[in-house]
Amino acid sequence: MKLGFGLDFAGLYNREGLEKVDAAFLAELAASDMGLWARLTDARREPAKLDAKAESQLLLDLAPHTDDFLGKLFGISAEVSALAERHHELAPLFEVKRQFVQRAAAKAFDAAAASALDGEKLGIELEPLVGAALGDMGKDAIAAFELAFARHVKRWQADDAAAGAVKNTAAGAAAGTSTGTSTGASTSTFSGALDLALRYAAWALQSEAGKQRHHSGLLFKAPLKIDPLHLIDHAVDRHDGAITTFTIKPEHIRRREGFKLTDHGTSLAGALDQANYCIWCHKQGKDSCSKGLKEKPVKDANGVEAPAAFKKTVFGVKLAGCPLEEKISEFHAAKVAGHAIGALAIITVDNPLAAATGHRICNDCMKACIYQKQAPVDIPQAETRTLKVVLELPWGFEIYSLLTRWNPLNLRTPYPQESSGKRVLVAGMGPAGFSLSHYLMNDGHTVVGIDGL
Repeated sequence: MKLGFGLDFAGLYNREGLEKVDAAFLAELAASDMGLWARLTDARREPAKLDAKAESQLLLDLAPHTDDFLGKLFGISAEVSALAERHHELAPLFEVKRQFVQRAAAKAFDAAAASALDGEKLGIELEPLVGAALGDMGKDAIAAFELAFARHVKRWQADDAAAGAVKNTAAGAAAGTSTGTSTGASTSTFSGALDLALRYAAWALQSEAGKQRHHSGLLFKAPLKIDPLHLIDHAVDRHDGAITTFTIKPEHIRRREGFKLTDHGTSLAGALDQANYCIWCHKQGKDSCSKGLKEKPVKDANGVEAPAAFKKTVFGVKLAGCPLEEKISEFHAAKVAGHAIGALAIITVDNPLAAATGHRICNDCMKACIYQKQAPVDIPQAETRTLKVVLELPWGFEIYSLLTRWNPLNLRTPYPQESSGKRVLVAGMGPAGFSLSHYLMNDGHTVVGIDGL
């Protein structure tokens, strides 16, 4: 029940205590990386001088230090490290998905050729090689098999590349070359295990039987093409005279029991899948999910460039992106790097009440995603899971709660303002009311909220 750095729990809920938290963080940062400390203090002093790309990089550089500090503050450094390791353990899944499944396997076999493969036999042959059984094809068995498959493919690729390099070196030496490299094409090819994995990946990715087997998995999936006029691909039409109705297939129906949720959100692997699918385009200043998808700038007769207008969907919906301009691309990058608390801290800079958004509330970011002709990044799911993994830590609620009041990544208001002496009554404690109350309190005002319920 003791906090680190000589701090106390009561101090996490008042300005004086939060100033001490901030001072402890800055001292830790200075001891660890004086250059980064100088960048942060300069940015806080004059945040307007920092361009968007430099600010993004600063936040990403601070993310691991945020994880370390809060781990020490709450005495859970081991748990924070274990959470980071869980992120890293899943990394092969997404690398192999992108490079081996979606590129190599999809290129090697078209849908007809993949469907002609004996996926059941290939799977049986693969099981002892990867050390995981498909079993009854339940969700857990599929997840374990896919992760083992990805890890072994990475290892086999490394072994195959090393063998190819040795073969090329030997060929070069035999030819009397001084560099030891072959002048012909590379002789490194897929090994037997890799060839088996390639064929299974093609079958699982492109055949109907393979898709059905790995329906609950992540590895053998490709982004779906988007048809704006046919968004629900599993809707079926039934003709009844002059009337056509669209009905969800029975296997896609989710029954609601009372007020229970029908969607519990994605897993950590699912969130990382989306974060890896994102191309992190904040680096190019094209993070349309955050800033909106815009038309190309147009110059008037005098050559003056007019502000670019937002693009619209075929239905006329403006693609303005996240209303909060949340740093989406940046939090994805931090999450993939394993900085779970740092990723949440990036989210809470612009969206401190992330517990009230996520995958059940809004999707303006998805609509404006850079992917417009294929399935967009499921940003709300990634945001929700980023919050949940922190809440699942010891003192998880206290960590999230603290980040809504003190956030070292918030360059403009890292902790609440001094008391203004003003008192505000907010009538209505819905999302607008409690959000307004939060910002007013952090601005130093005393707030009372009331609601008819």
